[in-house]
Amino acid sequence: MQKLDTREPSFAEAWARVCARGSDEDEAPVREAALAIVQDVRARGDAALLEYTRRFDGWEPGGPEGLVLGKDAFRAAFEGLPAEGRRALKLAAGRIADFHRRERDAEVPARRDAIGATLAQVVRPLARAGLYVPGGTARYPSSVLMTAIPARVAGVRDVYVCSPGVKGTGEMDAWTLAACHVAGVSRLYRVGGAQAVAAMAYGTASMPAVDKICGPGNAYVAAAKRLVFGQVDIDMIAGPSEILVLGDAAADPAEVASDLIAQAEHDARAVSVLVTPSARLAEATLAELTRQLADLPRREIARRSLDDRGAAVVTKDLAEAVRLADAFAPEHLALHARNAPALVSKLSRAGAVFVGTSTPEAVGDYLAGPSHVLPTAGTARFASPLSVATFRRRMSVLELSPRALAKVAPAVEALARAEGLEGHWRAVAVRVGKQAAPAARERATRRTAKRPAGAAKRGSRAAAGRRTR
Repeated sequence: MQKLDTREPSFAEAWARVCARGSDEDEAPVREAALAIVQDVRARGDAALLEYTRRFDGWEPGGPEGLVLGKDAFRAAFEGLPAEGRRALKLAAGRIADFHRRERDAEVPARRDAIGATLAQVVRPLARAGLYVPGGTARYPSSVLMTAIPARVAGVRDVYVCSPGVKGTGEMDAWTLAACHVAGVSRLYRVGGAQAVAAMAYGTASMPAVDKICGPGNAYVAAAKRLVFGQVDIDMIAGPSEILVLGDAAADPAEVASDLIAQAEHDARAVSVLVTPSARLAEATLAELTRQLADLPRREIARRSLDDRGAAVVTKDLAEAVRLADAFAPEHLALHARNAPALVSKLSRAGAVFVGTSTPEAVGDYLAGPSHVLPTAGTARFASPLSVATFRRRMSVLELSPRALAKVAPAVEALARAEGLEGHWRAVAVRVGKQAAPAARERATRRTAKRPAGAAKRGSRAAAGRRTR
């Protein structure tokens, strides 16, 4: 793990390299391979899925029905777990659901405004959501919970999961299936990679097309999500996991090191950064990393991540550390400082903030409540965590009375003609003109009715006189 100091002349260049993290989905060979797969699945549907399953996953589904698992399989897997596992899944599912029920996509209530227009905005859930969960020998029940439960809370009717089975057998991890049970998943398809994304986006004979695709995956999954965006919505392009720990002199080096390792063990491309005004904390944390890695089961992965992409940054003061943390816009931001809660108001760009040393990021990964699907690679500058809003859409509702339309017609005419769109103005004019004609006739009738009888007769004689002449 490299050590940097903001007072060194070379810091700006070194820091820029640390910040330039991301996933590999933009590499040309990955993009080209993903494009070929997406196009093939779109053209051949289930036949392509079966072929890629045989080629990449090494097992024979027998037919499209062999790719699908449903609620009976989910329930059996859940019941087959030890009691401790069932309790853990239920606890996590309950906390996640409770948190996301508190999220509200506020509708704009219908209201008649000053010109007489009635305007509103309503919120509706998506019909179908597709969730991608990494599979094979890996276990990611938390990814099922953190995506499927917010979708169900949002009101999504059907939630489908795609996850590749174990290579060579197609078997699914029991924890993942059990998580599908407690999360209310409709079906799971044992399909992975870019082909799963394509199938969810375009649909096949056995797999319905969805409205939104969510969840992390490898570079091919990320590239495929980019390719199908527009045909279907996506949550985000997920890069490698990352954490920035903001610590002061009071921080515990062992706790700081443990948070850094918890991210580094995900993937050799994960990014773990410490930013602190305390040179002593930086040195002590580096020593702790060496000690804690010694007996870590995934120590080779974690060590590569820390060596290649990790950094311990020493700043001149805490204010500079806060500025760097905000500029980095991390997926996970852990605050190890004396007055950690007070720092939250000074920060605005992070996927999730973990306040104080009793709040390890690992709790957020599993059961704190908010979804752990977070913006990575600096996209926390503009993106938000997965939430109920991810699975809902807004619909504006407009209703103008004839009088309201007439009031705004001159302004519409001016703007439409400024943009050279005469047809826009005519669509208004035809309605205003239609309304004006009956009104003119009614005004004429009223004027005639108000005339004195003699005036009407004189008018008639004068007209007759003009005709005879």
